[in-house]
Amino acid sequence: MTQSFHKVTDGFWVSPQLEVEDVTAAAAQGFRMILNNRPDGEDPDQPSGAEIEAAALAAGLAYAAVPIRGRPGPSQIVAAGQALEISDGPVLAYCRSGMRSIATWALVQSGSGAMSRADLVGLARDAGYDLSQVI
Repeated sequence: MTQSFHKVTDGFWVSPQLEVEDVTAAAAQGFRMILNNRPDGEDPDQPSGAEIEAAALAAGLAYAAVPIRGRPGPSQIVAAGQALEISDGPVLAYCRSGMRSIATWALVQSGSGAMSRADLVGLARDAGYDLSQVI
């Protein structure tokens, strides 16, 4: 079990790779959506997106997949922003380490003008991630 959920804001958290059992824990903690930013097959031992999606739906959570290899591109930033908009509560996003997830979220926020670069870098730092070279 991962159980390494990092708070960025009240409505957005990130995590390294989730295991199926982590989804139940996420639901119990009040998350409303799982946002998967990890492509299938990056690691032969990772659960597939379909497995995480099935667990999320069984736990009553919404699920969105915006797989990202490397840095997020414009279409991925738009897709992640759309997923975040439709969530009716806190979102738990994951990838291998959480870095792609928090970087994508920060680029969504920056692009919308919702937060300043300094605020985004500070929130990421507080969550254990360095975005100083990303945004």
